[in-house]
Amino acid sequence: MGDLRSIIKAYDVRGVVPDEWDESVARRIGAAFGEFVRSESGASAVVTAHDMRDSSIPLSRAFAEGVLSRGVDVVEAGLGSTDLLYFAAGSLDIPGAMFTASHNPAQYNGIKMCRAGAAPIGQESGLVTIREWAERDTYDRAPDRQATIGQRDLLSEYARYLRGLVDLSGIRRLRVVVDAGNGMGGHTVPVVLDGLPLDVVPLYFELDGSFPNHEANPLDPANLVDLQAAVVREGADIGLAFDGDADRVFVVDERGEPVSPSAITALVAVRELAKGRGTTIIHNLITSRAVPEIVREHGGDPVRTRVGHSFIKAEMARTDAVFGGEHSAHYYFRDFWRADTGMLAAMHVLAALGEQSRPLSELTAAYSRYAASGEINSTVDNAAARTAAVRKAFEGGEGAVLDELDGLTVELADGSWFNLRASNTEPLLRLNVEAPDAATMERLRDRVLEMVRA
Repeated sequence: MGDLRSIIKAYDVRGVVPDEWDESVARRIGAAFGEFVRSESGASAVVTAHDMRDSSIPLSRAFAEGVLSRGVDVVEAGLGSTDLLYFAAGSLDIPGAMFTASHNPAQYNGIKMCRAGAAPIGQESGLVTIREWAERDTYDRAPDRQATIGQRDLLSEYARYLRGLVDLSGIRRLRVVVDAGNGMGGHTVPVVLDGLPLDVVPLYFELDGSFPNHEANPLDPANLVDLQAAVVREGADIGLAFDGDADRVFVVDERGEPVSPSAITALVAVRELAKGRGTTIIHNLITSRAVPEIVREHGGDPVRTRVGHSFIKAEMARTDAVFGGEHSAHYYFRDFWRADTGMLAAMHVLAALGEQSRPLSELTAAYSRYAASGEINSTVDNAAARTAAVRKAFEGGEGAVLDELDGLTVELADGSWFNLRASNTEPLLRLNVEAPDAATMERLRDRVLEMVRA
């Protein structure tokens, strides 16, 4: 119990409760977090929020006890989505901690931590220090003040803020199926979308951390099946699926067909560029090549980055980007403290759809130019050796251009490309392939997979 190196990952804390961590571990991490933000920035308060898992309240309370022990106040925002916690850290301008394991199964829980203004804390930006202090669990400095704890319900303020960024009041009436997956979307969606020209058909809005209907992970196509069927059955204009902590959103068109996160990235990017308040758009290196093309066509400056929210947020800060998107359906907004919010991305799509008369499939067709494989995982015994073999096969031939910004990316003369990168946490290689047409994509996909799985 309490091996902090096993539960403190690259971006957050994540592990099985109570096998890998419990309230005593949460208390130690809370003390380390409180000491870290106090010593780094002089913070005198932090805000916490939690999802609907059974373990979330006791873990967040224990964490709060640790924070208080270091002379730092705690504001408990209570039940919330991860982007509500980012709103809290941004609007209150204090560090924050969200208790959630996102899309992981029921036995997991975790903590996502951020600085004031929702600035990220990751392995390279403070998480290692927090882990080391939690492991040591002793402090030279005595707390210099008596800390207090209080509660603050921020849901209505969060909803009002989002509605101020995207005005949906004047759109045509839309029928919208929303699958909350028994996660936090069931808590936030009714408040954010209340009173708008939307007929919302709810799926699995009951908060239930045991996820009785399906995993709250819309990245897995199996978890979109119920939403797809409901959209067709209801004659809906659009379907939205949120993950467990509702910071990601996946979109389904009126035919029940998934819309790729790359197409959503391009659509939202065009809307953000149209505001005339900035030109830089961030995209990770496995989003469709259509994204940088469309950004340039609309007067923007695309910037390519590694996969992962800490890299995206760092690039957004460096370039003052107005928007960023990832293939995994994380969407980042300068107007939202550069943090990711599935709800705001969903509102942009609803606005784009409702401001014109075409169905969603026609609207998004303009943003979907190429055939993509999606992410394909292969379990391997030696990821570096397999990657080296693939690199050797393509080096110097077929007009190939190779780069290693994140894993191995190979661009071929016919306009097709692939990226092969290792998982941070599992013995997996992740492959993404894109090409001008499906047949070319499938040939390249099968060729690389044969080498990876040989």
